[in-house]
Formats: sequence, structure tokens, C-alpha cells
Amino acid sequence: MSVIVEQLTKQYKNQIAVNSISFEAQPGRIMGFLGPNGAGKSTTMKMLTGYIPPTSGKATVCGFDIVSQSLDVRRNIGYLPEHNPLYLEMYVKESLAFTAQMHKITNAGKRISEVIELTGLGIEQHKKIGQLSKGYRQRVGLAQAIIHDPKVLILDEPTTGLDPNQLIEIRSLIKTIGQEKTVIFSTHIMQEVEAICDQVVIINNGLIVANDQTSNLKQLLAGSKTYYVEFDKEVSAEKLQEIEGVSAIEFIGTNSWKITSGQDIRGRVFEFAKLNDLALLSSKQEENSLEDIFRTLTK
Repeated sequence: MSVIVEQLTKQYKNQIAVNSISFEAQPGRIMGFLGPNGAGKSTTMKMLTGYIPPTSGKATVCGFDIVSQSLDVRRNIGYLPEHNPLYLEMYVKESLAFTAQMHKITNAGKRISEVIELTGLGIEQHKKIGQLSKGYRQRVGLAQAIIHDPKVLILDEPTTGLDPNQLIEIRSLIKTIGQEKTVIFSTHIMQEVEAICDQVVIINNGLIVANDQTSNLKQLLAGSKTYYVEFDKEVSAEKLQEIEGVSAIEFIGTNSWKITSGQDIRGRVFEFAKLNDLALLSSKQEENSLEDIFRTLTK
């Protein structure tokens, strides 16, 4: 049920969109696939799902080669692209019946009922898709992607544009599905990755720059501490650099600064304020997040 990618490359004339990447996604785990816009995420997903052929390299889905056994690959994959393709004039249940028919599902009625219950579409199943909110349209897209009970689920930014309540609901649904399937999940929301992903692969400029468990990635900046401080008056970055142990400084607003250090400098910041006739209005130490890792690896 795993997805194995080996030296996969996609080149368009002189542009290398994906440059010899390798990773593996395992069943029962949700793999977060991260990267800035244009990094190669969607291109990789389109190659894995058979939408575009690779230039070189190899990938297998459940043991089937994405080029020579593409039909077998598609039978085992559920795919929700970034722009959810739905027939807006169709009713929800009608749309799922149509998808089930394409997959030649036996006992389709029972399977449609199971998927409607799983995705929480019960109260909306007799509405036209065009009448649904974006959150429910995403549920329909997920329902279509899992109607044939695929072993692998590939989701390209499935929560983009959702409000906080919809986001929590879709996130919970993905976690439920991910308990039994291999899930590759692309997103720009770092908090979401920390909440639901077991493994993180970060791609930048077509290259894999990180591939590890979510908890392990945070250790990359374990020796670094981040402080947010606010003074009552202006102070220059050059002056703040005088504080012993400061490695980086970033201005974040009126008299407020983000300070990075490999040491505990809270006492030094307090002393600095006292010596320079400044009042320290607030001081907060923050643990390094996945967003810090992402910015460090992709800037």
C-alpha cells in the first residue's frame, strides 16, 4: 500500500520542475508534502496519479509502476486536486452514483451510503453541488476520491479557502481516513501539518530539502530560541545586536522585535532595557515551530 518515489524528475524544455526526488509514504500514516508556490508539489502529485508522465526516474503505487501500469495505479489511488473538479448541476448523491459507475463498483448503493456517512454529507445529499458551501464541496470531492475504497489518497491543498470551522471538520475527516490508508497531503498551513501529519517532506525549487517525522524535524532548530520583545520607545537593530548571544534580529512592528539566540538571553534583554532607559512592555519566549523549519529550509 506504500508509495515509493525514486529519482523522479520532470523537465519542461529548459525548466526542471522536479529534480530527481526520492521519498516513501507508508500506510496508516499521513505524509505532509510542503513547499512554496512553484516548488514542484502539484507536479509531483500529477505524476504519481498518472496525469503527466515523468521525464525520468521511477515511482510505484502499491507496487504498480506509474508509467507501465498506470491503470492499476489509478485503481488504487483516490485523488483530490487543488481545484476541486465537480459537476455543479448534479445532485450530491447523483454525482457519487456517477463516480461509482465509472469505477464499476458492485453494490454501489451501499458504498454510496457508507461514504455519505463518513464524509458527513447526509443532510446535503439531495442538494445540487452548486448550492453547497465550499466546505461541503470539499467533502463531495473527498467522497468521490474514496468511493472506490483506494489504498492511497493524494490530496492537493484540500483545505484552501475554508473557514476555521470547515478546516477543523475536513482535518478531522482526513485524520480518520488516514488511519487505514496511505495519505499524501499538500498544504501551506503549518499548524495543520503539526496537527495531523506523521511525516513531513519539504520540497524547494524541485529538490527535497527535508524528509523526516514531524517531531524529528523540529529538532533541527532545537538549539535555537526565539524571543518576542516590545519596548516603550524606539531602539535600533544595531543597538540590539550589542546584547550578548543574539544571532538574528527581525523588526515586527512598533517597537517590537523578534530575536533569535542559541542561549537564554531573557536576563540580558532585561538588563539591556534598564541600561538604555527602556521599559520592557512584553517578553515572550516561543518554541520553534514547523513554520520556522519551513522558512529556514526554503528561504
